[in-house]
Amino acid sequence: MGQSRPYRAKALVVEDDPMQREMIELLLEESEFDVICCESAEAAELVLQGSGDNVVLMLTDVELAGNMTGVELAHVAKKYKPDIDVIVTSGRPLRQRLPDGAQFWSKPWAPLDVIRVAEMKASELSGGGPRGS
Repeated sequence: MGQSRPYRAKALVVEDDPMQREMIELLLEESEFDVICCESAEAAELVLQGSGDNVVLMLTDVELAGNMTGVELAHVAKKYKPDIDVIVTSGRPLRQRLPDGAQFWSKPWAPLDVIRVAEMKASELSGGGPRGS
């Protein structure tokens, strides 16, 4: 008989660069997240429509495959799920307004930043609240 898997939070990674996408996926999986990866905002929006209730964290680049930007996706994600944690990254200055509660990370960011955010979110979900508070 199979053992039941403990609850794992779900993260959505939206990045058109395969190496960046894989690195973020590995970092989040190491932090006990189930990860869904997309290379376009349009694909990510479909995920949010379908299983968006289970996604608690989204990391997206600004420039993506497809017609929608990561900033536009951030607004869509917050519309579907206002409490989702959203991080938008870019190697260029951000020229569009992010939705309330979303963060901007300038590239290059450190892998430890991803782990830190993931662990804080996991702690919050398990009832521990944000670390250091």
